Amino acid sequence: MSSLPESKIIELKETARQLRIEVLRMLTRAGSGHTGGSLSIIEILVALYMVKLRHDPKNPRWPGRDRFVLSKGHGAPALYATLARLGYFDKAELDNLRKLGGMLQGHPFNLTTPGVEISTGSLGQGLSVANGMALAARLNKSEARIYVLMGDGETQEGQIWEAAMTAAHYKLDNVCGIIDANKLQIDGSLSQIKNIEPIAPKWESFGWQVFEVDGHDLSALLSTFERCEQVKGKPSLIVAHTVKGKGVSFMEGKVHYHGVAPTEAELEKALLELR
Repeated sequence: MSSLPESKIIELKETARQLRIEVLRMLTRAGSGHTGGSLSIIEILVALYMVKLRHDPKNPRWPGRDRFVLSKGHGAPALYATLARLGYFDKAELDNLRKLGGMLQGHPFNLTTPGVEISTGSLGQGLSVANGMALAARLNKSEARIYVLMGDGETQEGQIWEAAMTAAHYKLDNVCGIIDANKLQIDGSLSQIKNIEPIAPKWESFGWQVFEVDGHDLSALLSTFERCEQVKGKPSLIVAHTVKGKGVSFMEGKVHYHGVAPTEAELEKALLELR
């Protein structure tokens, strides 16, 4: 378990609850977007941005910062809510999600959004970008770590495995991959569409150090990130077992909410559960 005091874990849980509310409000106002996969990654983002990452919201391009790549770009609302809370940009921008000309696009766009390291959305490419960042950090003798969050359905993409081989070949122990293992994708369950199991042995066979954890257990997540930091000579991967739509009972585990925003009535019902 993490060395953080219980009072801090309680504070982080409250942050996660508030971020879920922000995400649901953003998506309802926008009338479109990806609800289930945004709610499933909240604790992962809280653990990273509120505790692990070395970063400076007032200086987003600080050279010594750790990098975070949201490879599953459709989870952008969760990232935006996190960045706004930290002060990367005005929280009022959350009202403009997916609006034409707005800062916050449906997928992360690094040219307009402070704190977004790289534009993502075409699945399967984030790990390749993370490898490049890790190699650059090595050349610059930087201690920066590179975190990349992938969807479990995303690992059906061939480029993921090319990048997995590359990271292991170059012994990129400054790369930490995280898989949001919610076991659903837009057309159904992963096991029905294209089964990726057993996922942990696959990554291990590609030369990675793999850990598995409850992706909603903040203390366990933080402890696992600490273990990843101790891995030397190979990249590390966390298979974070999560629930799609986590936090809202009628959305949890439902494929329908992969790419559908809540209605006003659904938002009110969800907020009653989260308040």
